[in-house]
Amino acid sequence: MVRVALVTCADGPDVAEDRDLPVLVRALNDAGAQASAEVWDDGRVDWARFDLAVIRSTWDYSWRAAEFTAWAERCGALTRLANPADVVRWNTDKRYLADLAAAGVPVVETRYLTPGDAVVLPDDGGEFVVKPASGAGARFAARYTPDEHDTAVRHVRRLHDDGFTAMVQPYMRAVDSGGERALQFFGGKPLHAGRKGPVLAPGTPYDQRKTAHPGLTRWTPTADELGVADAALAAVPGAPELLYARVDLVDGDDGRPRVMELELVEPNLFLWLHPGSLPAVVERIIEAAGS
Repeated sequence: MVRVALVTCADGPDVAEDRDLPVLVRALNDAGAQASAEVWDDGRVDWARFDLAVIRSTWDYSWRAAEFTAWAERCGALTRLANPADVVRWNTDKRYLADLAAAGVPVVETRYLTPGDAVVLPDDGGEFVVKPASGAGARFAARYTPDEHDTAVRHVRRLHDDGFTAMVQPYMRAVDSGGERALQFFGGKPLHAGRKGPVLAPGTPYDQRKTAHPGLTRWTPTADELGVADAALAAVPGAPELLYARVDLVDGDDGRPRVMELELVEPNLFLWLHPGSLPAVVERIIEAAGS
């Protein structure tokens, strides 16, 4: 019998509920595994007793990225960790978009402002977005018009004061009509996809909590979307074996998909929206635990 830890975080007022977690634990146990949900920063957990630790909903990691990546290194030295610690380290910093762009993957154009940099914001007359390079669920992200330049500067400086690199991106206008598409992969194969509406409403303060996945519905990916997603996954440094991945896509002004985010750490699988995917996820986790 394989032993599997599904890694999550402690409950808290700013942590979303993982609707998939109890369902996945139960399905793994029903399939013959010994599975349990374990909190990543609980010092009482003996990670060595598991055959596989699958990072699932560690949704508090982004403000503790150094601590989390150190945990991933320790856990990965004791048992098989999915995804691997080197992938976690690379993917917790959204400067990975620059690596994807350098590999020829179409991504949302991004400027990075590290603490100490001059705050230079777009002056092309369009809306733009400011967010931290380590973040999740649109936390500390906001959308600005050119008239809100001073507010955006204060936002960047707040991120710098907290030790974060700021990302500045053009607001992708097609999100308002076509939404953002999330393509899920598991065991190296397409699993399912969803589409959600715009997250950042005009005038919403950066420190206000957002609905991370508004209006989520099922989606059938186009050939172009699958092609971009495949290119993004192929560009991950070292060509690691990935148990799971989510590629978030938006359309550019030319109508072609671009990578908004490549989520290899703790993507929400949305199994509640795609219950038919549960058997494949269970099968591939058990295979990974026994390999």
